[in-house]
Amino acid sequence: MKQTLSLEHNYKSPAKNTGANPAIILIHGYGSNEDDLFSFAPELPDHYHIISLKAPIPMQPSGNAWYNIHWDNKDGKMSDIPQAIIARELISKCIDEVVAKYAADAKDITLIGFSQGTILSFSVGLSHPNKVKNIIGLSGYINTELLKDGYEQNDFSNLNVYSSHGSVDQVLPVEWARKTKPFLKNLGIDCAYSEFPIGHGVAPPNFFEMKAWLSEVKSEK
Repeated sequence: MKQTLSLEHNYKSPAKNTGANPAIILIHGYGSNEDDLFSFAPELPDHYHIISLKAPIPMQPSGNAWYNIHWDNKDGKMSDIPQAIIARELISKCIDEVVAKYAADAKDITLIGFSQGTILSFSVGLSHPNKVKNIIGLSGYINTELLKDGYEQNDFSNLNVYSSHGSVDQVLPVEWARKTKPFLKNLGIDCAYSEFPIGHGVAPPNFFEMKAWLSEVKSEK
């Protein structure tokens, strides 16, 4: 079921649709596509709508990006910030479209991102916390340049965060991810943070811990 939102996407319906099921929106990393994280779908709780979005910028020879990364930039500004902010708002718009099209519960939206998708999941959730209940950030970090002006004044009381990273990540240094929990603590947001002895990826123990966390958050509400 593609081309039904502002972005192409894969969709898996809940096993039993009650008319107000929660939704998980998957946001892939740089150079990947909507099929990547959608491989999680069979293992995720079956009462969710599962939507995996495709980033809008095509890459050569294959894959897609949410925003360009300038690897040769010498001033440390590798990310194309204007493009990233456009992507942030596009994902925010897709959340509204998911709620409208699939009759998902607007108060129970979970974002699961990987790498660049994690950076954007954090930027969407912290900029628009009224649209997101849970953020699961895999192998990524918070880029404060992507947060909406005045985000510090937002109400984060209903926002839950799980963050994980590989301790030997060769793409995004683990030191960047280690700033996530204290940053969120300063905003009054509880964050479960874990590291795994892997590189830039998601190991099975990581996935099952993430899944258990999601179930625990659900049972607490």
